Amino acid sequence: METKAAFEVSEQGYYGDFGGAFVPEMLYPNVEELRRNYLHLMDLPGFQLEFRKLLRDFVGRPTPLYEASRLSERYGIRLFLKREDLCHTGAHKINNTIGQILIARHLGKKKIVAETGAGQHGVATATVCALMGLECIVYMGKHDMERQKPNVDRMRMLGAKVVPATCGSQTLKDATNEAMRHWINHPDDTHYIIGSVVGPHPYPDMVARFQSVISEEIRSQLLSETGSELPHAVMACVGGGSNAAGAFFHFLEEPAVRLVAVEAAGKGIDTGFSAATTALGKPGILHGAKTILMQTDDGQIVEPFSISAGLDYPGIGPLHAWLYTCGRGEFYSATDEEALRAAFDLSRTEGIIPALESAHALAIFDRVRFNPGDTVVLCLSGRGDKDLGTYTKYIDAFGGED
Repeated sequence: METKAAFEVSEQGYYGDFGGAFVPEMLYPNVEELRRNYLHLMDLPGFQLEFRKLLRDFVGRPTPLYEASRLSERYGIRLFLKREDLCHTGAHKINNTIGQILIARHLGKKKIVAETGAGQHGVATATVCALMGLECIVYMGKHDMERQKPNVDRMRMLGAKVVPATCGSQTLKDATNEAMRHWINHPDDTHYIIGSVVGPHPYPDMVARFQSVISEEIRSQLLSETGSELPHAVMACVGGGSNAAGAFFHFLEEPAVRLVAVEAAGKGIDTGFSAATTALGKPGILHGAKTILMQTDDGQIVEPFSISAGLDYPGIGPLHAWLYTCGRGEFYSATDEEALRAAFDLSRTEGIIPALESAHALAIFDRVRFNPGDTVVLCLSGRGDKDLGTYTKYIDAFGGED
């Protein structure tokens, strides 16, 4: 088993074999400015005081750790849901945008650019920009704008300019490309708030640290509920992987705690319509970092596919690539149909409508072996309001009533 040091980012921005900062010359000063300052700023007492106060009073933390009694009985375990869906804006994304907007302000940036897939990061970014009075531009794939329209409307209501990405598959990868191009053209006054543990160093580490409040709370809440800070397993869906990084962060050095990540298999791993990166990918460079990504033999990106816009990404963050490669993490995948079935099941069994992204993690309990009575925590990364347009198409197929 790897030691703790193996899961800490190196000075060069690597987790094991993955990470780094592969950026155009025009962006080097911005990335270097962040690298030099982010840890120092995050450690300032005043920064932490404001960050924690906003998490408490604005975001609504701590989020509950809810024991799902009926699902627990079904699977013979104690299943706890970390309710990130109850954060302000409806997902875990706000934890990171609060932190990054404070960093941007400390660095004197006046404008914010971001990318979004499912729209939750875009909404969270638009929210903190409204809070701090900063200009906000969010790039979103045209296809994602159509299937996540409620979040597009929320961003616009909050004052953000939402710009469609019309290249490629018109999804998250393409939105990220456009956001990076914008940043290259406006390097002096603009901060790029990346929404996941992807991109050039220091973004993967910075985002993971801001999201680590999830696992910090899990430990203290489990101690109160069970008498132990350590579960037998922590589970989360993974696209880029920010909610998983946050849920895993304070358990990385605890080898007794299983880290279970679930990717999107789309229509099936072998169908050509999938986003199961660890099953289909190989090492390469994407959006400024070396990681595992889906690519052709000559290095061209393979377009990902998933019913969930937030998992529709051809790579994973470098931390997750290392967890997969070194064996610390267990990686599974769930198809669109499996995720839909799990979403309807949670809705009707526990009265919680999850985001389609989170539903992927709920879909694999029949494939993961647990011992009777094991304590399992699943990060419920977001709520399903944004996906109702998709869910309504399948209500009859999954036993809905007129």
